Amino acid sequence: MQQVNSHMSRLVHDVANQLGDREALIYKDFGGTEWKSYSWNQFSEMVKKVSNAMLNLGIKVQENVGVFSQNTVQYLFTDFGAWGIRAVTIPFYATSSEQQIQFMIGDAKVRFLFVGEQEQYDKARRVFAMCKTLEKIIVFDPAVHIEENDQTAMHFDDFLKLGEGLPRQSEVETLQANASFDDIANILYTSGTTGDSKGVILTHSQYHAAMEANHKCVPVTEDDRVMNFLPFTHIFEKGWKMLCITVGARLIVNTHPMEVQQSMRETHPTCMSSVPRFWEKVYMGVQEKIEKSGVVQRKLFKHALAVGRKHNIEYLATGKQPPMALHLEYEMLNRTVFSLVRKELGLENAHFFPTAGAVVSPHVEEFVHSIGINMDVGYGLTESLATVSCLHVGKPFTVGSVGFPIEGLDVKISEEGEILLKGPTITRGYYNRDDITRESFTPDGYFKTGDSGYFVNGELFLKDRIKDLFKTSNGKYIAPQMIESKLLVDKYIDQLAIIADQRKFVSALIIPVYSLLEEYAREHDIPFLTREDLCQNEQIHQMMMERIDTLQQQLAHYEQVKRFTLLPHHFSLERGELTNTLKIKRRVLNENYKAEIEKMYEEV
Repeated sequence: MQQVNSHMSRLVHDVANQLGDREALIYKDFGGTEWKSYSWNQFSEMVKKVSNAMLNLGIKVQENVGVFSQNTVQYLFTDFGAWGIRAVTIPFYATSSEQQIQFMIGDAKVRFLFVGEQEQYDKARRVFAMCKTLEKIIVFDPAVHIEENDQTAMHFDDFLKLGEGLPRQSEVETLQANASFDDIANILYTSGTTGDSKGVILTHSQYHAAMEANHKCVPVTEDDRVMNFLPFTHIFEKGWKMLCITVGARLIVNTHPMEVQQSMRETHPTCMSSVPRFWEKVYMGVQEKIEKSGVVQRKLFKHALAVGRKHNIEYLATGKQPPMALHLEYEMLNRTVFSLVRKELGLENAHFFPTAGAVVSPHVEEFVHSIGINMDVGYGLTESLATVSCLHVGKPFTVGSVGFPIEGLDVKISEEGEILLKGPTITRGYYNRDDITRESFTPDGYFKTGDSGYFVNGELFLKDRIKDLFKTSNGKYIAPQMIESKLLVDKYIDQLAIIADQRKFVSALIIPVYSLLEEYAREHDIPFLTREDLCQNEQIHQMMMERIDTLQQQLAHYEQVKRFTLLPHHFSLERGELTNTLKIKRRVLNENYKAEIEKMYEEV
C-alpha cells in the first residue's frame, strides 16, 4: 500500500480506506488463550466509537486524558479515539506506583483515566479522593471487579455504548478538519533515574516528522507482522507502532511481557522493537543449551557461529562481498543450524529487530547478527520522539555503534562531549516546567541529551550518561553502563549495578539467577538452605569471580570489578530502586545497600 502519514486524528481511518478488511490487529482477550483479530475497517470503526463516546463524556479539545494500562487493543482504540477529537493522551506505565499516578493526574489535571486490569483499577481507586480533578475511571478488562459503591467507574464496554451508532460523528469530523500539527498528542512522563518525573510534550508535528525520517531508513512494510512487546507507554514502542501503522503492517499486541517468547512462537512475528536485555536473555538461553549438548553438537554450533560471524560481521557489515566458498557454507549452516534457533524463537521469517534503550553488549550484537537476525541498533530519547540514529538494514555498520542520525536532525557533540540535538522531532519542552525547559536547551536552541558520545565516519557511538560517569578516588573516569553490559551476558547474572564513584576501585552489587546458582550448588555438593547461604558461600563467590574476570579481560585495570556482593533478592520498583523502564536508580541503590557497599571497601 501507499505510505500514509496523515494527522493522527485521521491516520487509522486513512489506512482503513486503503486496506479495508485486511487484518490489522492480532490480540488476546484479557485472560484469554486464543489469538483473535480486528481488520482495518473494524479498527477504524472502534476508534470512531471511542471518539463519539469521549465527546459524550464531555472531553474537550486538547484536554489531557490518562491511560494507565499494559498493552491492549483497547489502549490503541483509546489513543486514536482521543486524537480523533484533538484530545491529548497521557500514558502511565502499568507498573506505576500510587504516588506516581497521583502526581501525574494532579500535574496534568486529568479528569478521565482509562485503566487496564484489577491492579491498575485498585491503585486508581485508592488515590481517587486525593486527585482533585479526577472524575471517572474507565476499565478495559471486563473481569475487573468494580466496587459496589463506586459510582465513578465504568467498564470500557459500557463506555463504548456512549458512542454506539456514532451519534456525534459530524462533530468528530469537524474537529479532525480543524486539527493542527501544532496540537499536543501526548505528554509522556519520563520515569527518571533521579528526581521527580517530567512531562515531555510531544506534538503531532513531531510524530509526522519522525515518520517521514524513519521511513527513509527503516524498511517496515505492510507484509510485516510486528510484535508489540515493549509498553505502549515507552516512546520507543509508541513511535515504532505508529511507523508500522503508517504502512499497514499487522500489529501483534502482547499484553504480558513475561509471555513474549511464547507469544512469538505462537504468532511468528517478522519484526519487534526491544531493549538489549531481551537479546541478552536469548543469547544466554542459547549458550546454556549449547553447554548442555553433546561434544559433536557443541563443536558444530561453535563452528557455525564462527562462519556466521565471518560472513555477516567481517564481510557484509563492512560492505564487502563474502567469498563464494564462505557464502555457500554460510547458506548451508543457515538452513540447517541457524534456522532451528530462529524456529525455537518463533522467528522463522525474521525481517529486522530495532533495539535501543541501553548499551548493547558487542558479544550479544555479534551473536544475533551471526545467527541471521538483523538487529537494528539505535539511539533515542523521549524528548526526540525516539529515533536519533539507527543502523540501516542491509548497509554497512560497525558493531558497537548506534548507527547514523536520521534525516532532518542536526546532531552535534559539545566541547564536553555531550550529544546535542536540533530538529523537527525534538520536544518543545516539559509540561508546566518552564524552568527545566530553559535548562535543557543551549542558548542557540540545541536540546541537551545528557549523553556523551562521538562520531566516526558519520556513525554515532555512545559513551555513557554524562552524570552517570563515575570518577574514582584515583581520578579515573568509569562508564558504569559499559561495564554492566559486558557482565550481564553471563548466564548466572540477572541484575547488576556497578559502584565506583569516589571509590578506590570498582565493585558491584549482583543479583544472580538463583535457579542456576542452586543447580550449580547441587552439582558441586555445596550445602545451602536459603538464598542467603548461596550468596555468602565462598565457593560460589570464587566461581562467579572467575567468570567475571573472563568477561572483563579487555577492560582497563582500573575499570575491572575487584569485589562484588551477591544479593539474595532482586532490585525492585517498590523500594524505588528501578524506574518503570527497569533502569537502576543508582542514588537509591547507594542508600538502600549502604552497609553492603561499605563492607566491600573495608581494608583487608
